[in-house]
Amino acid sequence: MRLVLYQPDIPQNTGAMMRLASCLGVAVDLIEPCGFVLDDRRLRRAGMDYLDHLEWRRWRSWEAYAAASHAGRLVLLTTAGDSRHDAFAFAADDRLMVGRESAGVPESIHRAADDRLSIPIRPETRSLNVAMAAAIALAEGLRQCKRWPA
Repeated sequence: MRLVLYQPDIPQNTGAMMRLASCLGVAVDLIEPCGFVLDDRRLRRAGMDYLDHLEWRRWRSWEAYAAASHAGRLVLLTTAGDSRHDAFAFAADDRLMVGRESAGVPESIHRAADDRLSIPIRPETRSLNVAMAAAIALAEGLRQCKRWPA
């Protein structure tokens, strides 16, 4: 399983998701441009030394990422999802994508995704923090695939 970060805006969220991925043994694909300088000290502070143990790759654009060969399905986590994350059958090679904090992902990426998932929340609320949503969905995917770290 991989976590795909689409043009993140907030270094603290990005660092938290990279730390999460490091702890869970999940690789990260980071699609630029980011809303901050990638070596931002806030990213480093949120990710701490866990980033030293993370398998990750930077992509200069969505087009560069999309043109490359990838295993598994592209599974988009979105408030406009077609299925609930806990009703979805995850596979070990899925690529779970989260969008920008400010704008999600463009409609073209919604169309490119193999599946679109949402996490149920109370109707009077808009959305979860992107790092929290990534943690919830990754935990469900790893649970289903029996891929928790040893």
